[in-house]
Amino acid sequence: MFWIIGTRAPGDAMRFAIDFPTSGQFCDPRLLAELAHVAEDSGWDGCFLWDHIQHEHAQPVADPWIALAAIALTTTRIRVGTLVTPLFRRNPWKLARETVTLDHLSKGRLILGVGSGSDVFGEISTFDGPRDDRIRAQMLDESLSVLAGLWTGEPFSFVGKYFRVNQALFRPAALQTPRIPVWVAGTWPKKAPFRRAARYDGIVPVVGDFTHSISPAQLREIVEYIKPLRTTESIFDVVHLENTARSNESLETVAAYSAAGATWWVDTFGPEQFPLDVLRRRIRAGPPRS
Repeated sequence: MFWIIGTRAPGDAMRFAIDFPTSGQFCDPRLLAELAHVAEDSGWDGCFLWDHIQHEHAQPVADPWIALAAIALTTTRIRVGTLVTPLFRRNPWKLARETVTLDHLSKGRLILGVGSGSDVFGEISTFDGPRDDRIRAQMLDESLSVLAGLWTGEPFSFVGKYFRVNQALFRPAALQTPRIPVWVAGTWPKKAPFRRAARYDGIVPVVGDFTHSISPAQLREIVEYIKPLRTTESIFDVVHLENTARSNESLETVAAYSAAGATWWVDTFGPEQFPLDVLRRRIRAGPPRS
């Protein structure tokens, strides 16, 4: 049977992941790899990392791609990736090389979360990035086209406003086919990011700050908006981010998001929210499955 939204038919289990920053106490790739290993042993389905150049209060920051390589080598089953990478500050052919290498290193477990980015941590203003949201969105679209083309391992050319590729032969190809899954972040109720997401493999909806989550009713609206925009039978994920400091993760709450169309529940942790011993206990307790 053909399902436009969701990786599984209704009634199948939701998947669960943890999501860490790479700053503050999480700036050590060894610690992130250890926590991911604990998560895998405790029944979680994924481990994702934030992708930032700097964070607030001059906190130390680790590179997410090096940390993900460490995670890939200490796990065998869980999906890994970024939530999310702002593509305007990533050279697309350099990112293509990093993602293909990580896809092979993880044996096909990589998911790439992408977005247009913001200046919430001063990264655009500090490093002279484009302030105009429309420019960053255009760079995102061009970067995604370049990534998709290079991942094939076939001869590829591209001419855009911001990026150009001339007869590249980028090998090896990505291990996953038809491509490495791409989840697109978007701030609801802005519609453009959700139209973009419909062309790829998943949506990561947010409401624009770190103090609120998308509600089940909003998530249902998002799913209904995206459904008619999908033109293929390929897998499409709907990702709900929940900050564990704000939720007791009751089974009823998880069920409400599942009923609204979520296929992934992602517990996201702030840099200094939990002492590490508390965090390890939280992860070892496993996901909130029924």
